[in-house]
Amino acid sequence: MSSLTEPRTVAGAFRVVAVAEAVSWALLLAGMFVKWVLGTSEVGVQVAGPIHGAVFVAYVAVTLLTWRVLRWSPGTALLALAASVPPFTTVWFERWAQRTGRLPAAGAAPVAG
Repeated sequence: MSSLTEPRTVAGAFRVVAVAEAVSWALLLAGMFVKWVLGTSEVGVQVAGPIHGAVFVAYVAVTLLTWRVLRWSPGTALLALAASVPPFTTVWFERWAQRTGRLPAAGAAPVAG
């Protein structure tokens, strides 16, 4: 059983939530397009809005946990949190963090930073 303080578990959770945050952005943007551009329905925003909000809160929580467990620098943590604001940037951050060793791949040890 994996612990929420195990680096690989936390890194995996961060990856999942970073992608989910980007997907929820896409759903919300699609709902906004239908509502404001096509003017046909508000259902997309009514459904995707709360989903995106919940995933956003989960991303922030997992980012704070990841900061602590992987011993990210305050700058890395701030960049991860800022990545939650522009659409799809959480995926960019996740890939950057993995490429720079801040987010370990399965079986790898994290590099503090």
